[in-house]
Amino acid sequence: YNAVGLSVSIVEGSEVLYSKGFGHRDLEKKLPVNKNTAFPIASSSKAFTASLLGVLEFENKISLKDKPSLYIPKMQFYTNEMDNQITIEDLLSHKSGLGNLNGTLVLFPENDRLKIMEKLKYITPEGRVKDSWIYSNMGYTIAGTIVEQVTNETWEQNIHDKILIPLEMSSSFTDFENMKSSTNFSYGYGLSSGQIKKVLYETLYDYSPAGGVKSTSDDLANWMIAWLNNGKFKGKQVLPEEFISAATTMHNIRPNKNEDNVFLFGDGLGWRMESNHGNYKVYHGGNTSGFSSLVLTYPFKKLGITVLTNQQNSILPYVIAEIIKERMLKLPRTNLDTYPVIVSDIYTTDDDFKAINTSKKPTHELADYSGKYLNKGYGTFEIVQEEDVLFVIFPRYKFRLEHIQYNVFRMKAIEDHSQEINPEFIELNFSIGNDGQISASKINFQSELVEFLKQTNK
Repeated sequence: YNAVGLSVSIVEGSEVLYSKGFGHRDLEKKLPVNKNTAFPIASSSKAFTASLLGVLEFENKISLKDKPSLYIPKMQFYTNEMDNQITIEDLLSHKSGLGNLNGTLVLFPENDRLKIMEKLKYITPEGRVKDSWIYSNMGYTIAGTIVEQVTNETWEQNIHDKILIPLEMSSSFTDFENMKSSTNFSYGYGLSSGQIKKVLYETLYDYSPAGGVKSTSDDLANWMIAWLNNGKFKGKQVLPEEFISAATTMHNIRPNKNEDNVFLFGDGLGWRMESNHGNYKVYHGGNTSGFSSLVLTYPFKKLGITVLTNQQNSILPYVIAEIIKERMLKLPRTNLDTYPVIVSDIYTTDDDFKAINTSKKPTHELADYSGKYLNKGYGTFEIVQEEDVLFVIFPRYKFRLEHIQYNVFRMKAIEDHSQEINPEFIELNFSIGNDGQISASKINFQSELVEFLKQTNK
């Protein structure tokens, strides 16, 4: 795999059987990974956010059957049907129909989650409420906002007070500043044409509830113990038993290809689940810039496995967990040579920039595309011309625009950035109004292009 470092923990019942680090957390300085090295765990964080809501329900402060608008002021979705039908439970099990909506979360961050909530009434859904499975970081951003509104405390403070402290997860964090102050943390890496490259961390801004926890294999052993023991840790009920049961029950069937020993895929509340070699598997992976992770339990076998790696776009955590599972559950062992090596290349900047496609020229002079473009569900970006090149400026990023054909341009990075976005997958398709001028730009942020209207100076 040409991986830099990883850590592994194995739990059986209430006992930590194994917790150990391998390789390096800092390749340049040759600093080793150990069981207390902090890694961003990305979407493995979703069960933490779901658990906060489970605690609030146990305290009779909310119901998971409630509408989000009961707790978020002036909140509206795109349709009345969504307003009337979406529940908190739907958000946690990816059946709200919202879709991921990473375009608005990543490229148009706000300094207040309530401002993200104000955008929802302008964003078209990707599926039907309660009748779709569409993974949604936005759903968990809303869930985290509900936590904040009910408790009058930040999502970060709630995670610290209600989960990290009672589970003695003292090396876990919700922000990079505190993680780095601990000194025992990992940098992220990826492969590019077989070469190891260090990458930047992903800054989650408003969507931390969807993936903002940073933790260690040793700390996550405590987390798994709580989940394998009906919410108890060292004799104390940290998570409500009723919520543990609800969260690990399938709420939404997830489309997938059934195999002989792996089938029945779905989602609970913050967890994914399937039947795996006759065993009920409850798990969640995480992928973020420079890291791939997996937190996995077999509830009826009282077995938990965590694998954290500092390698981008890697299935290595799943391969290691599969090997451990076969040994722990005394299943027939897969020949190690048959496991695939799958590590997708990271995105890197390059100087390969194509000139204007002269066989399919733009309809207007480049200066005519300049200006500000607005979509209320996303935000405002600006097109500027510098010499003979167009650039697009978002609140967080500036990209060069490479002409493809006619009025279609593709984004290209001009400097290194974290790996949560590959700009070359994003295209801007400019429209012409009745007056013959550039009037809008449509961008492939959702299954249907999202239209940004060009703003006039009037």
